[in-house]
Amino acid sequence: MHSSCGLNFPESKGASAVRILGIETSCDETAAAVVADGRLIIGQTIASQIAIHTRFGGVVPEVASRVHVETVTQVVHETMRQANTSWTDLDGIAVTLGPGLLGALLVGVSAAKGYALATGLPLIPVHHIAGHVAAALIDGGVELPFLALVVSGGHTEILRVDEQFYFTRLGGTKDDAAGEAYDKVARMVGLAYPGGPKVDAMAALGNPDAFHFPRSMMEEDNYDFSFSGLKTAVLNEINQRRQKGQEVPVADLCAGFQQAVVDVLVEKAARAMNQTKSHQLVVAGGVAANQGLRRVLQDRAKHDGFHVHFPPMSLCTDNAAMIAAAGTKLLSRGFTHDLSLDAYANLSLADWQAGRFPVRA
Repeated sequence: MHSSCGLNFPESKGASAVRILGIETSCDETAAAVVADGRLIIGQTIASQIAIHTRFGGVVPEVASRVHVETVTQVVHETMRQANTSWTDLDGIAVTLGPGLLGALLVGVSAAKGYALATGLPLIPVHHIAGHVAAALIDGGVELPFLALVVSGGHTEILRVDEQFYFTRLGGTKDDAAGEAYDKVARMVGLAYPGGPKVDAMAALGNPDAFHFPRSMMEEDNYDFSFSGLKTAVLNEINQRRQKGQEVPVADLCAGFQQAVVDVLVEKAARAMNQTKSHQLVVAGGVAANQGLRRVLQDRAKHDGFHVHFPPMSLCTDNAAMIAAAGTKLLSRGFTHDLSLDAYANLSLADWQAGRFPVRA
């Protein structure tokens, strides 16, 4: 059952200067930011939990939630101090409502609702992927419209983003997301959490031609992805070598794996750009920080004649500035919610955009 009850769609506000407080707690970082006009970061704080979760080899949801509870108020107040901003200076409060870890999301949503109740400011629900895409708008990096290649731990998809910041999904992963495959391969070869950046670093030291891993769905004339078979191929290679008592050449294996991922991402993105006759491609999500992907995609963009934009490294991973930037676009068309706002571990971009939020029992 779905319901749009609680959503408000008032008339759009004018294009006057807007300050939005963003709150992001979808995984293991407690973040807040104040962004002016959707482009200028005037205050930002990120409390990372990497050191805590490294001991467990990955994010422990309950631990993440508890740390968010302990830090979210401090993070918001420090951000407001940095921004030299009072609550009366703000125009709205944007918060990630999903997807992500449910307990972690609930902390951010609850905090945002509390601040909205106390101040009377509009409450703006932001989809996590919309936030990653909006990171490209900060500091005037690109202008709408554009295509977006979203590559993160939970998502790999190609989206059309129009002038009003509405999304159309052109294709996506059928199984594992690229970032998820990176993390699993990192664990296979014994690289510590967070594994994705470490695989990227090891790949730079290896020979990508030492292994020939599959490029799934590369030849299919669509914008979909599949990385499960690649992950299995890497695991089989490791197991076969270990069973024979052979050493696993980690750098070469990482290089071969990364080349397979990058080849598919770049080919599909370039195909979408050419077939839709688009001129701007934004790469968003944590894997946008991957140096191998950046290098190959920039070369392909130059060859094919389109512009590719990568947000600054600090805005590729989870942060609240991207949530505030998205919130600015959403507030301009009146996409706000009342205090019945909930959090959702799984929420499609299409349902969020239409205001169809599941009702939990």
